[in-house]
Amino acid sequence: MLKDLILKNRSYRRFFHDKDIDIKTLKELINLARLTATTANLQSLKFMLINNSEENEKVFSCLKWAGYLKDWNGPEEGEKPSAYIIVLNDVEIYQNASYDVGLACQSILLGAVEKGLGGCMFGSVNRDSLRELFSVPAKYEIRLVIALGKPKEEVEIDDVTNDDIKYWRDENAIHHVPKRKLEDLIFYESNS
Repeated sequence: MLKDLILKNRSYRRFFHDKDIDIKTLKELINLARLTATTANLQSLKFMLINNSEENEKVFSCLKWAGYLKDWNGPEEGEKPSAYIIVLNDVEIYQNASYDVGLACQSILLGAVEKGLGGCMFGSVNRDSLRELFSVPAKYEIRLVIALGKPKEEVEIDDVTNDDIKYWRDENAIHHVPKRKLEDLIFYESNS
């Protein structure tokens, strides 16, 4: 059921590093993005698939992890992602692919959850370093990085209290994500 996949699709930041993700699996996830709707059917997104230790470390070095967790600098050895997908936009095809990026990434992450994997999208990326490390041509704008792996952490959804939406970890390392209530999101509803 779609709701179950959405509930399992959390921003996981710690993984079982020894659980590899093969290129075939990454291509299956990209195929979901390929089949997802795009603006004017332009299909300007391109993807870099990274799943080996050396290149994983290069990507890892360009990411900023969990801004709300001030005392945490990211996963430790043994908890790092097994693979990454770098989401690029070909600006020669289309300049403003923001909606397309969101749709494609959601398809990728829902597909990952269906396979027993999890991920985290990163907008906080040192794009200049990443571009240099992987010799990404100028026509490709680096939009997001998706970290993927077998989740090692438990994530719980809580109700927002006192308007505090910041995620946090408890003493058992359970990651808590506050969500606003449904009635707080609906601005207008028709009385029919």
